Amino acid sequence: MSLSNKPDISSGFTLIELLVTLVILSILASVALPYAELTVKRNKELELRQALRDVRTAIDEFHNDWKDGKISHSNAYASEDGYPVALSVLVNGVDNGKADGKKRYYLRAIPRDPFSSDPQRESSESWSFRGYQDPPDRLHWNGKDVYDIHSSSPDAAIDGTYYREW
Repeated sequence: MSLSNKPDISSGFTLIELLVTLVILSILASVALPYAELTVKRNKELELRQALRDVRTAIDEFHNDWKDGKISHSNAYASEDGYPVALSVLVNGVDNGKADGKKRYYLRAIPRDPFSSDPQRESSESWSFRGYQDPPDRLHWNGKDVYDIHSSSPDAAIDGTYYREW
């Protein structure tokens, strides 16, 4: 007991203080959640851009090597237009055309489409392809060669464009 005859009142939070604190925390959480979702989407978009750049660069290098004669024009892994017949060719490599038996490799691994709807699909199957003879607006791949790839996702990006158009 204190010097006065009043009993000690234990200090603590009142119900009103706890409710105000909960309201403030819920407001902060409602602001932070969309920002976190946007950050995750932005990171996936950066991953998609890098994957597209890597694969497209590898396809272009393959084609340039074919044009320069570093890959035989009769090679089964190159189409008649000089593009790889499948993405796996870029990883598995092609004979360099010399008697030493060495191969030319263009990718270490096929990157995965970060917006693929099926996470169980193999990384090479997560992409949509376009062949050299395919018109730009064609929806189905001709199956002869891989001239270009794009995301198979129908979703829109942060800037409003569609991933399949990147």
